[in-house]
Amino acid sequence: MDTVSVKDVGQYAGKEVKLQGWVYNLRKSGKIWFLIFRDGTGIIQCTVIKNLVDPEIFEKKSLLTLESSVIVTGIVREEPRSVGGYELTVKTVQEVQIADEYPIGKKEHGPDFLLSNRHLWLRSAKQSALLKIRHTVYYAITEYLNNNGFYRFDSPILTPSACEGTTTLFEVPYFEQGKAYLSQSGQLYLEAGIMSLGKCYDFGPVFRAEKSKTRKHLTEFWMMDAEAAYVKHEGNMKIQEELIRYVIRTAIERNKTELEILERDIDQLQKADAPFKKVTHREAIDYVNSKGASIGYSDDLGTQEEDLLVEGSDVPVFVEKWPAEAKAFYMKRDENDPSIVLGDDLIAPDGFGEIIGGSEREDNHDMLLDRMHQEKMNIAEYQWYLDLRKYGSVPHSGFGIGLERLVGWISGVRHIREAIPFPRTIYRINP
Repeated sequence: MDTVSVKDVGQYAGKEVKLQGWVYNLRKSGKIWFLIFRDGTGIIQCTVIKNLVDPEIFEKKSLLTLESSVIVTGIVREEPRSVGGYELTVKTVQEVQIADEYPIGKKEHGPDFLLSNRHLWLRSAKQSALLKIRHTVYYAITEYLNNNGFYRFDSPILTPSACEGTTTLFEVPYFEQGKAYLSQSGQLYLEAGIMSLGKCYDFGPVFRAEKSKTRKHLTEFWMMDAEAAYVKHEGNMKIQEELIRYVIRTAIERNKTELEILERDIDQLQKADAPFKKVTHREAIDYVNSKGASIGYSDDLGTQEEDLLVEGSDVPVFVEKWPAEAKAFYMKRDENDPSIVLGDDLIAPDGFGEIIGGSEREDNHDMLLDRMHQEKMNIAEYQWYLDLRKYGSVPHSGFGIGLERLVGWISGVRHIREAIPFPRTIYRINP
C-alpha cells in the first residue's frame, strides 16, 4: 500500500492508499460519517461506513476533533461531486494526536484575533491558498531571471550605511565598530555584482522602520532586486514587463484552484498579460488632476492618485521620468532634461498600487559624487560605491519588486499582512 498525497490520489483510483494529515472537518449521519481530510496538498472526503470497518474505527467519530492529526487508509473512488473528483472509502483511521478544542471556528473573527493566532490561522483554506500562490510567485520570478542570464547574488542584510536615507532604518549594535543597519535594499551591492557577472539579482528579507499604518506596508518584507550592465532605461522597463507577465501566466497555470478559493477574477488577471501602458510623471499628474486630484509636478503619487491613474485599466501602468527631487541620488538624469531622472514605478490595476520601482543608475563618477555632496552624504561610507564608477563604469539599470505586494495583486487579497506567513508591522511582533 502506497503512502500518497491528496493531490495525487487520482493516480490510484480503485487502489488502497495511506494518507497522512489532519482532520479539516467532520460530518456524522447514522451509519455513516465523513472525515474531511487535508494534508497540505489538498482536501478529500473520507467516508466511514459502519458495516465496512471494525467497530472501534467507526466509533472514532466521537473521539476525533478538528485539526487532530490522523493517518487514514482506504480505497480511492471516483466521485465527480467531491472536491477534486475523488473520495476515500475508509478502512482504518489512526489518530496521531487528538487536538484540543480549536480556537478558530466557523464564526467570524476580528483581524487582531486572527493575527494573534496566526500560527493556527495559516491552516485555513484561504491562507493556505495564499501561501501556495506566494511560493509560485517567488519561483516564477527566479525562473524568469535564471532563464534570462541573471545570476543569484546574495547581498548582505547587515549594512554599514543606508541605500536611501537613514530615517527608516533599523539600527543594531555591531561590536567595536559601533552600529550597523538592517538592509533596506541590496541594490548598491548588486551594482558591484554586475561588474563581475553582467546581470544579477538578490531575493530576501528587507526592513523599513516606517511608521506606516496602511494596508500596503510591512516593517519586514521580501524584496527581489535585479541589476544589469549595459541596460538602459527603456530596456529596464522591458525586462520588468516581461517578468511580471511571466509571473501572471505562471500563477494562472499552477494555481487555478487556489485563485478560485480566494475568489480571484482569473479572467481579469489574464487580461493583465498584455502590453503595459506607459506615461511620464508629468502626464500622470495632468491626468489624475483632471480626474479630481490636486498635486504638483514635484509630488509623489499617493494611494488616491495611483488609484485614479489605473482606474479602468486592465494592465499595469508605468510612470516614468520622474522629477529628480522626488527620487534617490543614484538615479540617472535625462540628458535632454537634467531635472528629470530615468526612473519608473509600475502601478498595478484594481487599486493594488506600486509593485516595482526601478531606474537607470548614474554611471558618471563626478556627477554621482556631486549629487552625494548636494545631499550631504558621508562620502567615506560610500567610497566603495563610487569606486564602481572609476574602474570600468558602464550604463546600467535595475529594479526592485516587493514580493508581498505582487502576491497581493496576483491573489486579489487587499491587505499585505495576509501575503506573508508572519507579518511584522509597527503594532505587531508576535507570534
